[in-house]
Amino acid sequence: MCAEHIISQSRFSMLEGKIDSRILRNLKDMGFEKPTQIQAITLPHMLLDEDLIGAAKTGSGKTLAFLVPVVDKLIQMKFTKEKGVGCIIISPTRELALQTNEVLKMVLRDINLSYGLFVGGEKKLKETLLLQKGVNIVVGTPGRILDHLKSTEKFKCHNLKILILDEADKLLEAGFQNHIEGIIKKLPKNRQTVLFSATIDDKVENLARLALRSDPKLICIQDDKQSTVKNLQQGYCICPVQNRISWLYKMLKKTRKLKVIVFFSSCKSVDFHYEFFRNHCKASVFSLHGKQSQPRRKETFESFVNTDKGALFCTNVAARGLDIPSVDWIVQYDPPTDIKEYIHRVGRTARGLNSGNAVILLRPEEEEFVECLKREKVYLDKYNFGDPSNDVQVMLEKIIQSDGTMKILARKAYLSFLRCYSKHPLNEVFDIKTLDLKLSSQAFGFQEQPHVDFLTSRKRKLKNN
Repeated sequence: MCAEHIISQSRFSMLEGKIDSRILRNLKDMGFEKPTQIQAITLPHMLLDEDLIGAAKTGSGKTLAFLVPVVDKLIQMKFTKEKGVGCIIISPTRELALQTNEVLKMVLRDINLSYGLFVGGEKKLKETLLLQKGVNIVVGTPGRILDHLKSTEKFKCHNLKILILDEADKLLEAGFQNHIEGIIKKLPKNRQTVLFSATIDDKVENLARLALRSDPKLICIQDDKQSTVKNLQQGYCICPVQNRISWLYKMLKKTRKLKVIVFFSSCKSVDFHYEFFRNHCKASVFSLHGKQSQPRRKETFESFVNTDKGALFCTNVAARGLDIPSVDWIVQYDPPTDIKEYIHRVGRTARGLNSGNAVILLRPEEEEFVECLKREKVYLDKYNFGDPSNDVQVMLEKIIQSDGTMKILARKAYLSFLRCYSKHPLNEVFDIKTLDLKLSSQAFGFQEQPHVDFLTSRKRKLKNN
């Protein structure tokens, strides 16, 4: 019998007698009866105390793959608050740490283990008081965890048994290498270390050599036929740049009873589109980006997690790791910076055993991006949702003429859109020279194109060089 067939027949209930029955009950209450492939393969190795590198596509179920054995191990070792920290879970973003903490809370229901969230933007004193009371599982971001290790006397790590590095490739991309090295130096060497990542490159391998024992188990879940999960339906729409806002309006109307994430290239673009669709189109929308305060980001994230319909307008702050339940559609309104980012964006849907849909909006001049994706085993269908009505365009233009605040937001969004586009790494496809600036401004409601000086100076600089 092949391994894939065995995994497909697996059930969490088969672990009865091997892990704590309360964990199994909580998994069932959460709606999880069958483990995903990464969970089924990694659980036995983690339960055997082996160091492990887990590589799997985004949305494959990595969070439960490490939370279940972590909780079971600390239960078996009879961890109490007096024993201090038994496990540290490091996440690259506050949102991912928050989400991991929420999943952990459900896994720990009726289990007497303490846990805490430690991220920047929150009051450090509150976290310090929590550490003084005793925390068994710490979930947090690298900077805040290292800060506590250096300055908080009650951060008791001498009994640490497990270190989890989640989304390791993102940790390194975000510049946390020195933070991770600083944390590792302050932890006991006699521990189990597990590294999870969507991709394994030289930097991740170097981190693994630093953090893990010399003989880690490598679990690599790959599909040679495609780079995204099988239960994801994905395609692209061709739309002239001046019709983009009308297309988005039609897309949101089409999915108004569903849960949608819309990706933009900049914080200012998120702000403008959020205000327009919320206040003038009466759409159910949320906004999330890195320049918002931490309390607002947390509130938005939790609200969108708990809603059953609506659209989240966001930047790439939401592109990695976040496991938002029941997302039906991913809309890439602005292009990703590369293929990897495309894959992570669409990974916010079709997670675990669920299905999902994704669409990317492209200008006619950008259709070559579909071929770029194909070369990386990402296959898109061509979608045609029909020509959008011009009514919303006319409405937006009237608003920009009469509402000074919206005009300022639109101008900032337009200029930031151009800046992002002009610096796009895939400039052979997303080429600023093929972008009509006047037509582009129409998508932000301008009948007359706002002045753009930075592109002119950039062209002059290139010419002089």
